[in-house]
Amino acid sequence: MRFLLLIPLMLGFGPVLSATVLIPAEFREIVAGSQIIVYGRVSDVRAEWIDGRRRIESVITLEPSSFYRGTMADTVTFRVPGGQIGRYKSVTVGAPEFKAGDEVVLFLKARGPAVPRVFGLNQGVFRVKVDQRTGRRTVSQPILMASGVAPQPVVRGARDRQPLPLDQFATQIRSVLQGGAR
Repeated sequence: MRFLLLIPLMLGFGPVLSATVLIPAEFREIVAGSQIIVYGRVSDVRAEWIDGRRRIESVITLEPSSFYRGTMADTVTFRVPGGQIGRYKSVTVGAPEFKAGDEVVLFLKARGPAVPRVFGLNQGVFRVKVDQRTGRRTVSQPILMASGVAPQPVVRGARDRQPLPLDQFATQIRSVLQGGAR
């Protein structure tokens, strides 16, 4: 009987666990939920301890080429969970990783004077690559992207997930910002 009384007490002293739940967002939701939408090149990635050295976050600096929403600036600084400091590495599933030189279109959420964060972890990062055949910059969609409320399978090589030319992607952003459909 004493053992049964000790179980609730032992459970109260267990470690705190947390989980990340990511619900795919539609493109319109990503655009509407972002205060800053910017295309540019990552110039610096710096990891730092937060929360009394209990977690690591990375502070990324971007040199913008185009602003689609937000106030123009010479650089844009934002945070993502995770990073590496010396032998300590922190990984958050679904969080984007950056390195200097990456070209991206970012959808950032900003509240007050705080440093902005990427919308929906990886969902707010659209990677830009140079097409080797044409030399044009193309934008790749994140893997998780909703279109409607019904569950959808992820299909390898699906035509609607093909890279878009950067100028066409910018047109889609502007269309959504003006109230048009995707």
